[in-house]
Amino acid sequence: MRSRVVAGVLLSCVLVWSGASYAEVKLPAVISENLVLQRGMKVPIWGTADAGEEVTVTLGDQKAKATAGQDQKWKVTIGPLEAGGPFTMTIAGKNSIELKNVLVGEVWVGSGQSNMSFSVNGAINAKDEIAAAEYPKIRLFNVPTTVAETPQADCNAKWVECRPQTVGGFSAVAYFFGRELYKTLNVPIGLIHTSWGGTPAESWTSKPVLEADPEFKPILDGFAKKAAGYTKAKENYAKQLEQWQAAADKAKAENKAAPKKPNPPPDPARDPWMPSGLYNAMIAPLLPYGIQGAIWYQGESNAGRSYQYRKLFPAMIQDWRKNWGQGDFPFIWVQLANFMARKPEPAGSGWAELREAQQMTLPLPKTGTGLAIDIGDAKDIHPKNKQEVGRRLALSALAIAYGKDIPYSGPLYDSKAVEGSAIRLKFKHVNGGLVCKGEKLAGFAIAGEDKKFVWAEAKIDGETVVVSSPKVEKPVAVRYAWADNPEVSLYNKAALPASPFRTDDWDGITKGKQ
Repeated sequence: MRSRVVAGVLLSCVLVWSGASYAEVKLPAVISENLVLQRGMKVPIWGTADAGEEVTVTLGDQKAKATAGQDQKWKVTIGPLEAGGPFTMTIAGKNSIELKNVLVGEVWVGSGQSNMSFSVNGAINAKDEIAAAEYPKIRLFNVPTTVAETPQADCNAKWVECRPQTVGGFSAVAYFFGRELYKTLNVPIGLIHTSWGGTPAESWTSKPVLEADPEFKPILDGFAKKAAGYTKAKENYAKQLEQWQAAADKAKAENKAAPKKPNPPPDPARDPWMPSGLYNAMIAPLLPYGIQGAIWYQGESNAGRSYQYRKLFPAMIQDWRKNWGQGDFPFIWVQLANFMARKPEPAGSGWAELREAQQMTLPLPKTGTGLAIDIGDAKDIHPKNKQEVGRRLALSALAIAYGKDIPYSGPLYDSKAVEGSAIRLKFKHVNGGLVCKGEKLAGFAIAGEDKKFVWAEAKIDGETVVVSSPKVEKPVAVRYAWADNPEVSLYNKAALPASPFRTDDWDGITKGKQ
């Protein structure tokens, strides 16, 4: 029996017993051996069975029963559970499924685009990091990249123990984040990685949310236009292929090199930019698995539409929370890192506006950031220092999700006061005092009513910063680190960088971009 179970997991990552019919009890991939269940809550366990079949789930002294409905679906909740393990969980109906090596601890989802996909193999000191990754109480679940037009019930993945043999291809940010939590909390950690490089936030948002807001209509219309053109493109490709085949046959007969075969048009049904396509294929199969929270590293693909992101990003977060059915679980994101050439004069920046849009999402409950504004790479959109990114995300998680009284944020702009020819700035999260990193405070720009920014002189005065320039006699606005790749100099005594900000609300370069 045991060998048949293991074989089933390896082949499909869905526990299907040899000889079982469709009507027998089945589980989704996310509920399989080596899993981590979220402690301190009633965790959902679900699957399919014959309509009317009674299913019993047992874990230690916890037992719950459910009857499969006419749609053959069933769900129970067990718990709350205390951290520990390994345990064995049994799911019994007409057949019996035994899940071994089950742990109870903290479960987090890591999602986004390529900087979340970026693997441990590519991080700094990768060889040493991988060799040291012997953490069998950290478990990894890696959702494969795929697209779907409708919400899916399952995915092709499995839980594995974190070891040198398994960690190399896993998300570096998620792993380093989870490792920090494990060392601090001393409980098992489950990490669910589901991301895809180069993808926008609308791909990770459910269709009803996108359809409900007129501001997102251009997203849906744009993709619909692309899909409509696919039929014509396929017809043209068929003609090109026929012409190519004739030319290739002629070349072969004449003992000549065949011409290059034309490429087929991209199929919109496989396009990761399909609105809701990744939500359907890579988030929906995880619902309603019990989690503590989510970490997110994305935004590069939306930087050309940063004003739209102001509404899209919080809508996506609230969408996940609603559909997960676990209330306002913690959601913590990485603010975009510094990248691209440094400009000599203050200028508009889509990346700065995207960071602002991320910052504007903080009023949502239980949200936080991990800044990467000082650890990016001007020449590489994928900075390799994912250890520090993971650490800063973990600081926010420890404070927001676990109530730890620790510094977890760099200085955040709070308010300004004009004092003659200078502007005084106040900050939150000073955490012991403001600190200048470098010879002098840099990255500050100031402007008058003409909205023309110039580089400014800035100095720390207690828990404030005073900004001025002899070129601006009557200042009205200040910006800091407002660029694709800004100079960064302001920190707090916890060595955490200040978030980029502006005191004005003048129209940015991405306003109206859809």
